[in-house]
Amino acid sequence: MARIAGVNIPTNKRAIIALQYIHGIGAAKAAEIIEKAGIDPSKRVNELADSDVIQVREIIDRDYMVEGDLRRQTSMNIKRLMDLGCYRGLRHRRGLPVRGQRTHTNARTRKGPAKAIAGKKK
Repeated sequence: MARIAGVNIPTNKRAIIALQYIHGIGAAKAAEIIEKAGIDPSKRVNELADSDVIQVREIIDRDYMVEGDLRRQTSMNIKRLMDLGCYRGLRHRRGLPVRGQRTHTNARTRKGPAKAIAGKKK
């Protein structure tokens, strides 16, 4: 099992698919990395030579922000918005949708489970 960017990559999958197990690498970036490394896209991870794995690891370390660094940057961006006190920061702080979605109904993912209100008796 190859280890790239602190993630164990599944060996039985194609290289493009296996790279997507790394946080911050999707389909487009995985294809770009494989192309830069000069690896056949249909090759599986267990068919790759050690030199190929090392080359992929170096490309990712040099050109892309992944895993812990990316998570840290994302959380710092959210924290910065909250510290500024801007509208988006307030929405993050209150645990409400940030991008203009309605909240009268729906938005349960962001708000959490419905809270029972002592209310209407017939």
